[in-house]
Amino acid sequence: MSTPSPTSLPIRRLTPRDLSACADLSENRGWPREEHKWGLLLTAGTGYGIDDPDGGLVTACIVTTYGPRGRPDLAAIGMVLVAERHARQGVGRRLMRHVVAELGTTPLTLHATPYGRPLYEELGFKTTGRAEMVRGRFVSGSPEPAVATRAATAEDLTAILRLDEEVFGTDRTPVITRLPAFADQLRVAEEDGRIIGYGAAWPNMDNHVVGPLIARDTETAKALITSLATRTDRVLRTDIDVRHEELLVWVKERGLASTSFNAVMTYGIAELPGDWTRRFAPLTVAAG
Repeated sequence: MSTPSPTSLPIRRLTPRDLSACADLSENRGWPREEHKWGLLLTAGTGYGIDDPDGGLVTACIVTTYGPRGRPDLAAIGMVLVAERHARQGVGRRLMRHVVAELGTTPLTLHATPYGRPLYEELGFKTTGRAEMVRGRFVSGSPEPAVATRAATAEDLTAILRLDEEVFGTDRTPVITRLPAFADQLRVAEEDGRIIGYGAAWPNMDNHVVGPLIARDTETAKALITSLATRTDRVLRTDIDVRHEELLVWVKERGLASTSFNAVMTYGIAELPGDWTRRFAPLTVAAG
């Protein structure tokens, strides 16, 4: 009996039980396994994939929706992967068409690598921005940011959710409420008893990823990064909106170096909602 073509195999919803298979797929394509991140995405978002008759997954992606349950304002697509032996056979295109159709009129966003961007353009996504990934060991410098920061507490969650929705442009409660358990650090910036920014550092292999990073202004963003960096001995990594030029110059002066750029793309909307001037880095490029 001949093996069915991957383009004819059924697409199904993934569950947290598929975490190892997703991590294997990442590894197959030369990515880190990132099991911690896959665990968050498979619980906070919805996975789609195709099973390989020989075991594992042919392809997978994650969709994280934001806004009211059942009628989201925005959906972020990420972790779009096709196993090496099934690459360049139209499998990724088929999966993406399925996801776009499933989401109907919901506006979509994703971060695209230069390799993936042509496919997304073919599907109707438009480039609306860019993010620069920076990575390295943070070195404190003078002058230190003057904005006060502290560890977030359970009592801060309501204020964090309110600020996040205002800046991101839609409600991210299912993701943000998972941050205390997901991140090694969750810190807030405060002025006169009011939270004016927050940031998290979560473990990803041998580094800490800074994100999300929401702040009133660049000085507040600097203060949050400094406070997170000085409490870890790991390499830092984050993805900063390229429009935040001052912050990018500053992190590079403090030891982080540019490693890559991703295109921020949208479908069904001309630009992302919310206030980009206070949105410095995503939780992860896979979830917006």
